[in-house]
Amino acid sequence: MTAARVLGQDDWPTWRDLRLRALQDSPAAFGSTYARERDYTPDEWREHLNEPDEVAVVAETAAGPAGLAGGYPDRPGLLHVVAMWVDPAARGQGIAHLLLDAIDGWARERGLRLHLDVATGNAVARGSYERYGFVATGETRPIRDGSADRVERMVLR
Repeated sequence: MTAARVLGQDDWPTWRDLRLRALQDSPAAFGSTYARERDYTPDEWREHLNEPDEVAVVAETAAGPAGLAGGYPDRPGLLHVVAMWVDPAARGQGIAHLLLDAIDGWARERGLRLHLDVATGNAVARGSYERYGFVATGETRPIRDGSADRVERMVLR
């Protein structure tokens, strides 16, 4: 059975392991890098999971943790979905939507709607987000300072 759950600070080893795998697997998809995060201390990982206005979720399958996502409020009425990643071996099984369901439920309880950034060249992720109900805004920016890779903002209807 596959399920998604909200993480607490004691879940930092699970978050760390998945996050570092994600950064290695899809470096162009994130605003951070493996080199930046690999040396975080346990306290720094715990701190990431201990922000009351932020959420971190993990999807777990019978084979173990298979995906993660996070979110934080950054605009009035909106929660910015970040760190979205599904293990390549688990893609195509609805895990991305399971993660989004968990984050959307958390956000709705707080009166927030979702928005996110998707790499402009990532048609698979864009398609998944569109099937979930996100629409493109046309607003683009570099994925991180100094990067030529761009992301486009999408908002959940």
